[in-house]
Amino acid sequence: MPQDPQSINLTNHFLIAMPGLEDGTFSKSVVYVCEHSERGALGLIINKPGEISLADLFQKVDLPLARKDLGVQPVFHGGPVQTERGFVLHETVQVEGIPPEESLYASTLMVPGGLEMTTSKDVLEALSSGGGPKRVLVTLGYSAWGEGQLESEIAGNSWLTVDADTGLIFDSPVEQRYDLALKLLGLEAWMLSPDAGHA
Repeated sequence: MPQDPQSINLTNHFLIAMPGLEDGTFSKSVVYVCEHSERGALGLIINKPGEISLADLFQKVDLPLARKDLGVQPVFHGGPVQTERGFVLHETVQVEGIPPEESLYASTLMVPGGLEMTTSKDVLEALSSGGGPKRVLVTLGYSAWGEGQLESEIAGNSWLTVDADTGLIFDSPVEQRYDLALKLLGLEAWMLSPDAGHA
């Protein structure tokens, strides 16, 4: 029996755009859902690199970047909301003396069972000095859905959903992320047609 769409919680899941979703922002996108409740949902697109690199971003905010491994990474287009604001998706940093349910950084959303999303500059400052989280994905902007909106888009066949895979977020080539996310469901892009039934 299918789950009642109102009762699903897609926090720490991927949303994978169906081929019929032709919205310019979300076409062929993979979204990591950071928060999903009855009030709505918030997520970051993880496969749409923007025009600038992390090295460029750090220069813009007047911070050096000691982590050369990060400098070449693109800054991603996280979604259409607050596109001037930075969002840092990263692994949890464990430090002695700080309980695991608390983040090291000021403005952080801790994703249950998943990652952390930080919007405060302290995470960038930690990275700039060579510390901070080992693996990060930085976006400008985020994606948001109002109450019941995401559920109705899923019911309308705009999105497939699957448990998130952090390796896909941080370690896979950007241009393969859409296909790799579909593979988590045992699917290939050619199997989906814009008017296919629910997977």
